[in-house]
Amino acid sequence: MKELKKKTFLTICGILTVILIISLALINIQNYNRERENIVRILRVFDDPENPAGRLGPFELQRGKQAPDPGESPAQQPGDFMIPDHEVYTVYLKDGRIDRIISHGNSSEDFDIEALAGSILQNSASEHESIGNLYFSAYAYLYKAGESLVVINLKELSAKLRRFLLISLLLFVLLEAAVVFLSRLIARWIVFPAAEAFQKQKDFIADASHELKTPLAVILASADELGADGIQEDRKNVYIENIRHESERMNRLILGLLELSRLEDADLKSSYREEDLSRLIEKTALIFEGVAFEQRVGIETDIEDGIRFSCSRDEIEKMLSTILDNAVKHSDPDTAISIRARKNKGRITIRITNKGTPIPPEDTERIFERFYRVDKARNRAENRYGLGLAIARTIAANHNGNIRAFSENGETSFEITLTE
Repeated sequence: MKELKKKTFLTICGILTVILIISLALINIQNYNRERENIVRILRVFDDPENPAGRLGPFELQRGKQAPDPGESPAQQPGDFMIPDHEVYTVYLKDGRIDRIISHGNSSEDFDIEALAGSILQNSASEHESIGNLYFSAYAYLYKAGESLVVINLKELSAKLRRFLLISLLLFVLLEAAVVFLSRLIARWIVFPAAEAFQKQKDFIADASHELKTPLAVILASADELGADGIQEDRKNVYIENIRHESERMNRLILGLLELSRLEDADLKSSYREEDLSRLIEKTALIFEGVAFEQRVGIETDIEDGIRFSCSRDEIEKMLSTILDNAVKHSDPDTAISIRARKNKGRITIRITNKGTPIPPEDTERIFERFYRVDKARNRAENRYGLGLAIARTIAANHNGNIRAFSENGETSFEITLTE
């Protein structure tokens, strides 16, 4: 079970991690491509002499002169122009040398455009475009041989992209911690039914083994005594009776387990038929009147007429018989068992109430577990294995219902609900 839980956790965590990595990678790739497309667009716009933005600019940088202060009004040229988001320069050439430099935005003091343009011209013999890796490139340019050079300062953009990437990595770490926590919760939730079934199976094997151990020990001991020499006839009969008695106990246990397994695993709804549930309850109560009378217990019924329900008649009788038998055996003398049945909006409620020793609150659910017995000594003496109520609840579940038990004011009630 630990291995199953571990594999489930690793699978869920791996899937969510891959989704997280792909999502963050796509966001960064889209952001990078968007910025790169913007750089390419700016280079094209300011290189086009027919475009107003490429022909005109806010101010012109004269060689050897400082750019105007950003706070000052730039010398305007007639016509329209655009101010890009980045620091852009257009270098016009004449006879292979720098003729003039136009800045299309604020200039940085640490960005020597004239020296950079000279270096680019010296190393470029033909038309050339260079953008490079935006995470590390200091500039991008578009060179048109003998005509112009457009340069973009990428220092701020590179820093911005690296910050975005760093934030994405930090976000990945935080989200990955959440993924691990969430994966553990989901894995626990997925594995819980299997773990619960596995634990019930272990308990079932342990309980069944315990129940079979005693009769098998008696049978083996009696068989050994029967094989001894000189055994008296009366003692032989005692050992034979012990073997028969314990064999019958084992047979009842095995039949009960087979019945429970059949009810849990088989799909029996196709065999259900519509029955008069009111008459079925009355009939079952009538059968138990004789048994109850011997225990000085009465049975009172308050059953609504004409309750019809699609069900297995034999299973419903077995469920009612199990609960009535339990009520009779645990009722105080000179008291009465109450059976009440009602139907309302497709929901049938059957309540069987007796006066006697109450069920402890912590046992109201456990009594429906296999082999669980509140009074172990008494049930063992009566050859009761604690399977009856487990079978009864399974029958109710197969009929879209449930059984619950509760004790209050000196009375114990078993309430059966069935839904059409």
